[in-house]
Amino acid sequence: MDKKRILVITGSPRKNGNSDLLAEAFIEGALQAGHTVDRFNSGRKNVRGCIACDKCFTRGTACAIKDDFEEVAPLIAQADILVFSSPLYYFSFPAQIKGVIDRLYSFNSSPEPLRIKETVLLACGETSDLTDFEGMTKTYEKTASYLTWEDRGQLLVPGVFAKGEINTKGQDYLKLAKELGLAL
Repeated sequence: MDKKRILVITGSPRKNGNSDLLAEAFIEGALQAGHTVDRFNSGRKNVRGCIACDKCFTRGTACAIKDDFEEVAPLIAQADILVFSSPLYYFSFPAQIKGVIDRLYSFNSSPEPLRIKETVLLACGETSDLTDFEGMTKTYEKTASYLTWEDRGQLLVPGVFAKGEINTKGQDYLKLAKELGLAL
């Protein structure tokens, strides 16, 4: 198995919440498999959305906007696999992680093509209805398709809200996240 560089982008502003626990379990599995893992907590950063200025890679950075995207852009450029770990907010990604997704646009102008070939989605939400995740999963799938990334798995966890509640569900979602990390 080839060792890969994995970037996990989390979307929750809440520390130690359920999507953070999913990310940690996934990272544990990926590290055990021998991969290198970087993590960017977009939910606790200042990342604005794309403003369509088309100044990508014209000022020495991926994006002309000066914010915390400057921290994650080099990690995106180095990654082989991109993982999103996010809570469900109003049927999609929270604005913090969506800003990072929108700013992937800057790499369309990159002098070097992205190395990313694979992607994973880890998501959880208070709703018990898995169809409520469709806005997020469609955005994820369309992004992966557009960027020609292979979807290596989607782990959707319904019915969790309170911190740590993911540990009380009948199915061991953290074990599944770790196994997904191990399987890459």
